[in-house]
Amino acid sequence: MNTFYKKTLTKIMNKNKTLSIAESCTGGRICNEITKIPGISKTFLLGIISYSNNAKISLLKINNKKINKYGAVSKEIAKEMAINILKISKSDISISSTGIAGPTGFSKKKPLGLVYFAIASKKNILVYKKKFKGKRLSIQKKATDFAFTILDEFVK
Repeated sequence: MNTFYKKTLTKIMNKNKTLSIAESCTGGRICNEITKIPGISKTFLLGIISYSNNAKISLLKINNKKINKYGAVSKEIAKEMAINILKISKSDISISSTGIAGPTGFSKKKPLGLVYFAIASKKNILVYKKKFKGKRLSIQKKATDFAFTILDEFVK
C-alpha cells in the first residue's frame, strides 16, 4: 500500500467525509488503491469505471451532445463526470479521470498521455489538465498518483 495514498484516505476518514470516483482511462486503479484500506467502506461510497462513451451516458448521465461536441477526453466531460458521480452517490467529494493512455486513440489535438481530472464537492469544483509521458501502464499509474495528489490538497 502506498503510504501517501493511505495518509490521504486516513485524513478523509478522520474528517468523516465520503468519497466517490468516476474513472475512465485509469481503469479502476484509483478505486483499487482506495479499497486496500481497512474500514474504508464508511468513506468510499461508489466507484464507476465508465470506460466507454455508452457507460458515461447511461451510468453517469453524461449528455451525449457534450461528448459529441467536446469528446470524452475533455475538461467538460471530466467536470460533468465528477459532478454527476457526486450527485448519484450523495458523497462529500468526488474525483473523475478521463484521458488517453494508449497505445492508440490519440491525435495531434489529443495526444497520448493527455488526462483530465475533476474533483468536486457541493461547494467547489476544480478541473485539471495533465500530460503524462510513458506507456499505457505508466500513464495510468501517474494519473492515479495525480488523483491522490489533488485529493490530498482538496481535503486540507
